[in-house]
Amino acid sequence: MVCDMPRDVPCQICTGEWPSHDHTIAEMGLSVAYLFEDQFFPGWTVLVLNRHATELHELTQDERSRLIEDLSAVAMALALAFTPVKLNYELLGNQTPHIHWHVIPRLENDPAPKEPVWRVPHEPIHLTARLRHDRIASVQAHLQRSRQ
Repeated sequence: MVCDMPRDVPCQICTGEWPSHDHTIAEMGLSVAYLFEDQFFPGWTVLVLNRHATELHELTQDERSRLIEDLSAVAMALALAFTPVKLNYELLGNQTPHIHWHVIPRLENDPAPKEPVWRVPHEPIHLTARLRHDRIASVQAHLQRSRQ
């Protein structure tokens, strides 16, 4: 991870504080896919840019294209693994100013299908190490198939 943030403004992604490395799904090239720690929405994944940037316009045209390809590959794997009714894509950065996409499968049994995930009150679901491993392995298998 390359971070060019001023030293007095640490980036929790660049410092390795978040996301947790034991949630890694795949190194995608320009980014890394991680299973989000809260699995209330099963399959919620975060795709994190490998270098520090806060806005899409800070990337070169090639980087933007490659990032969208990474995002599309992750989305396809999640669609195959979870068969969602819809996938949501979020690129915010208000709380964590580093380019990272949230990709959230919205399933048939979604408690609030018309609401953004941020507005759905819930107790976070943290998977056991075994369940997390199994969920990551499922997404990895579909990601590998979708890249062939």
